[in-house]
Amino acid sequence: MTKKIPSFRLPLMFCYFLTLLLVGCGEKSSKKEATEVSTTEQTEVTETTDPSKKILFFGDSLTAGYGLEVSEAFPALIQQKIDSLGLGYSVINAGLSGETTASGKNRLEWVLEDDVDIIIIELGANDGLRGVPLSETEQNLQSMVDTVQSKLPEAKIILAGMKIPPNMGPEYTTKFESIFPELAASEDIELIPFLLENVAGIPELNQGDGIHPTVEGQKLVANNVWEVLKPML
Repeated sequence: MTKKIPSFRLPLMFCYFLTLLLVGCGEKSSKKEATEVSTTEQTEVTETTDPSKKILFFGDSLTAGYGLEVSEAFPALIQQKIDSLGLGYSVINAGLSGETTASGKNRLEWVLEDDVDIIIIELGANDGLRGVPLSETEQNLQSMVDTVQSKLPEAKIILAGMKIPPNMGPEYTTKFESIFPELAASEDIELIPFLLENVAGIPELNQGDGIHPTVEGQKLVANNVWEVLKPML
């Protein structure tokens, strides 16, 4: 059981997270790309050799497993949990570094397959870090949900919630966080309240950039996802 972090620590963790972010923003753009949720190639993981169903993880470098081996990213860890229970699902990791909701909206149809049964949409972190207008993030996420529902009406959707440091101001930060639960409620889809719960802002669970989880951090992220995904399998 993951130890629950007391709520009063969250502001301190986000301050630490913000400090690392502001340091990165002062560097040249090439270095900034390494500190945002970015700079890995798209990866694909299919561990089960003869699966009957497929789970698609569609996201940015948090999904792709920036800085780690593909086998250490949380989608691969989910595959391990599935295999250990003998469930007939194959995980596809369609994480792409640097992805925003805008670029994800344009890429989504290219990765959807007719036989995908569950899709986890993990996008928005880069929008928040770049200060993308909230209406754009909300519309892009809505568009992706609409695309899945139109092309694969039988597929189940899970939306990964995200939080950001307070550097954009309390109004932006609060509204950004509310986009995910509000969309999940309006579309009656499943929600991971906060993908990086018990990981964000904890130095030993994040790589040097302070944003991307370490191997141990990925394990906790996998647990956050598994709590929502497992009942659906």
